[in-house]
Amino acid sequence: MAKGKDVRVIVILECTNCVQNGVNNGVNKESTGISRYITQKNRHNTPSRLDLKKFCRYCHKHTIHGEIKK
Repeated sequence: MAKGKDVRVIVILECTNCVQNGVNNGVNKESTGISRYITQKNRHNTPSRLDLKKFCRYCHKHTIHGEIKK
């Protein structure tokens, strides 16, 4: 009796400030990576992408972390 689609899904939140500043391209030499958090959300209550304000250890401040695709 397995469910077809689970209501709660695991999502990954990524710092939007680090991504915009081009950390992957090596433009910002001060930070060494991108802050990511793993959390869960209810698919029925929040069908759109999730945006939360979390602490980024590379920016050293609270920034918006947006849901990314796995």
